[in-house]
Amino acid sequence: MRRAVADAARHLAAAGLLVGTAGNVSLRAGERVAVTASGVVLGDCTPDDVTVLDLGGAVVEGRLRPTSELDLHLGAYAAGDHAAVVHTHAPWSTAVACVLDELPVVHYQQLLLGGAVRVAPYATFGTPELAAAVTAALEGRQAALLANHGSVAVGPTLAKAVEHAELLEWLAALHHRAAALGTPRVLTEQQQAAVVEAAVRRRYGTPQELDPQEES
Repeated sequence: MRRAVADAARHLAAAGLLVGTAGNVSLRAGERVAVTASGVVLGDCTPDDVTVLDLGGAVVEGRLRPTSELDLHLGAYAAGDHAAVVHTHAPWSTAVACVLDELPVVHYQQLLLGGAVRVAPYATFGTPELAAAVTAALEGRQAALLANHGSVAVGPTLAKAVEHAELLEWLAALHHRAAALGTPRVLTEQQQAAVVEAAVRRRYGTPQELDPQEES
């Protein structure tokens, strides 16, 4: 678990979503949570920079104090069936979180996150108030934005949580570029429902073997 969290932190830092010590990553397995430690340069994160705790926040393994956003991570785990949480200060996501009350659905891939991405009201970092606001914003979603702060993504695996954080950053940048050209067109509920139906029917995003009659 500690190695997986460290690997994810370095990957997100290389992608520009984690900068310096800003941001944190966690992974849950049963009653244990592995989370990046406070003050760690995430681009250089090693397993020794990851602390393991129980779901009550008591340290089980590691020598470093866990991230100051521990309540945010534990709150997300308590509220939903998530295996991983990624919190970033990614530039495009953070920019959107400084302006909008929600990120509307302007591209169908956003439905992978559950629809319009809510912006949790501003609260001081590391506080129970912020953790509660983020938990509410994540209801029924795979990602949320934090007003004037950053983003949070969750997933059924650590790889999926990372993927959701990267998708949210792409969507935020897309919205910015579209808004610079004019007023972005938002997909209607009917259009979104059609996308979901097509994705289920075609098993969108899942590798599929050719049927024998399709093979050349």
